[in-house]
Amino acid sequence: MRFAAIGLDHRHIYHMVGGLLDAGADCAGFDPATSDPRVLAGFRERFPQLAEARADELLDDPTIELVVCAGIPSERGPLAIRAMRAGKDVMVDKPGVTSFEQLAAVEHAVAETGRIFSVCFSERFIVPSTIVAGKLIADGAIGRIVQTLGLGPHRLNRAIRPGWFFDKQYFGGILTDIASHQIDQFLHFTGSQDAEIVASGVGHFGAPDLPDFEDFGEVLLRSDRASGYIRVDWFTADGLPTWGDGRLTILGTEGTIELRKYLDIAGRPGTDHLFLVDKAGTRHIDASGEPLTYFRDLVADVTNRSERAVTQRHVFTVCRLALHAQDRAVRLPIGGTEAK
Repeated sequence: MRFAAIGLDHRHIYHMVGGLLDAGADCAGFDPATSDPRVLAGFRERFPQLAEARADELLDDPTIELVVCAGIPSERGPLAIRAMRAGKDVMVDKPGVTSFEQLAAVEHAVAETGRIFSVCFSERFIVPSTIVAGKLIADGAIGRIVQTLGLGPHRLNRAIRPGWFFDKQYFGGILTDIASHQIDQFLHFTGSQDAEIVASGVGHFGAPDLPDFEDFGEVLLRSDRASGYIRVDWFTADGLPTWGDGRLTILGTEGTIELRKYLDIAGRPGTDHLFLVDKAGTRHIDASGEPLTYFRDLVADVTNRSERAVTQRHVFTVCRLALHAQDRAVRLPIGGTEAK
C-alpha cells in the first residue's frame, strides 16, 4: 500500500508516517510545505529516505492509495475532500474537522466517493495500555462499564508554537481539538454508539496577553450505557518529564482500571502503566510491550475496504460530539466574574 504525506504542520505527522512504515506501507513522498519549519526539519531528520514532491503531484499519482495529513487543523477537512475526490483514502490528525460545515462536507464526500476518512486518535491508537484495557474489559475483568474519567493535560510550549495554534478559527477550540481524544475513548470503552453533551465549558486562566486562548475545558457526556467526564488543559508544569500526565479511569461494576499513559508520577519508570482493582486485589500491569494495531489495520482497510481500524460511523460521531461540546460550552468564570 502506497501513501503520501501532505500537511506537515504538527509533530503528530511523525507517528502517523512512522506507524504506517512500521506496518509495511510504502511512502511515495511528502509535500514539504509547512507553517512550522521545525516540524519539517524534524520530519527530514526522522525520515531522510523519503522523497519530496508537490501536493498536486502526489494527489495526481494514481499509485498512491492513502493521504496522511497533520496540517493546520482548519485545512485538514478541505484537503481530505480533495484527496478523496482524487480516488484516495485519508488519515488525518485530530481534529479531523473544525466546524459543522466541514463535517457535513466530509460526510458528503465519503458518501459520494466511497473513500475512507480516518482520524488518528493518537491517545488511544498509539498507546499500548489502551489496547490491554480493552482486552481486560472484553474479558469481563471489571464488570459492566459505568463511567469513564478522561484527563488530557498538555504542556503549552508557547515559544515553539506557530501563530495559528493560538487562533480559534484555525484549531476550532480546545474541546474540538483535544477533547476529541477523550470522547473517542468514552465511546470505545463504554461500547456506546452515540452520546449527548450534558454540559461543557471552556476558560482562559493563564497568560494574560492571550485572553482569547482557551487553556482549560471540561465536558460531561452521557450515553444509553454510561456517563463520562473530560478535563483538558494547557497547564502541564515544566517539571514534569513528559508533555502531559494523561490518565483514563474506567469504572466498572466489579472494579476499576486506571491508565497512567505517559508516566507513573514519582514512581515506576517508563510509559503505559495500567492499574487494575478487582475482587482479588490490586495489580500493576506494564502494558508498554503491547503491539499497536491501528496502522496495520488501516493498511488492511485500504486494501480490503473493511473497517478493522475504526468504523466510519465512530469517526464522524466523535467529530460531531466534539463540535457540539465546543459550540455549547459556557465561558467559565475567573475570580467570580465572567471571563472575557
